[in-house]
Amino acid sequence: MSDIRILGTGSYLPEKILTNADFQEMGLETSDEWIVDRTGIRERRIAEPECAASDLALTASLQALDMAGLSVNDLDMIIMATITPDTCCPSGANWLQAKLDAPQAVSFDVTAACSGFIFGLHVAEQFLKNKTRARILVAGSEIMTRTVNWQDRSSCILWGDGAGAAVLGLGEAGASLLSTHIHTDGANGRNLLMPGGGSRTTPICHESVDAGLHYLQMIEANMSFKVAVRYFIESAREAAAHNGLDVRDIDWFIPHQANLRMFQSMAKRLQVPLEKFYLTLQKYGNISSASCAIALDEAVRDGSVKPGDLICLPVFGGGLTWGSALIRW
Repeated sequence: MSDIRILGTGSYLPEKILTNADFQEMGLETSDEWIVDRTGIRERRIAEPECAASDLALTASLQALDMAGLSVNDLDMIIMATITPDTCCPSGANWLQAKLDAPQAVSFDVTAACSGFIFGLHVAEQFLKNKTRARILVAGSEIMTRTVNWQDRSSCILWGDGAGAAVLGLGEAGASLLSTHIHTDGANGRNLLMPGGGSRTTPICHESVDAGLHYLQMIEANMSFKVAVRYFIESAREAAAHNGLDVRDIDWFIPHQANLRMFQSMAKRLQVPLEKFYLTLQKYGNISSASCAIALDEAVRDGSVKPGDLICLPVFGGGLTWGSALIRW
């Protein structure tokens, strides 16, 4: 069987920047020092009002196709990882398919919160392994700033907007996707959730909006922090062990961009230098499913990732969801 390859990557960030200082001007009781100390985030990007998740994904996808040397006509599947699709129906991937003008490509969404891009890679891997698809686009795209309560300083400071993408296929050229690993724990999914908008809140009404049920909520933040660090570490170790490697063999960790303190703790416990972590959260914040996809593309394009480098993408998100991918570039 031919190796599963990452043929190209792409990303897109909106132009508008929201800095930590801007929160103070908005009247939020916070400061740049407070936010940086607790999260490592200094600024984040904000999508324009007329933009939807598929619009951000479109640019990222075209970049990935360009790097791969392919056209939209070469795609036979489109997977979009998102929790902020354009509409609940049709899927964000369907909107993306239409904008790409790729009717030959089957399209659908994957919903796994901040772990979404890795879940998307895992799904694509299965189709490529059984050879029912040959060229698959996986995009992670989010407009998280439309899910936040701008008066909640513990949460609204975290999120940003953006999209990342990768084109996968079978062949001898390109980066090798060595393995993907995914896990869920639905019993503890309430620790990070958006209560409104689904069938539990029917219909969407003034009462549910006034109650803030349509904002993303973080419950027991300290506990979530500890659980996230644990699963980030387990995911990295699982990817390495599956491929007969030690985590110290990994050249780059490109994680879901959640919190600097998490990665400091993770590096210490894995006994690897923090310099091996490629981080973008300081300038983009947390972009849920798009975070590690964007960071991967940037690491490739700025030359940080070199041919032959071993890259681990560990992720953790609401649901609860977690997992990893291991790539030989």
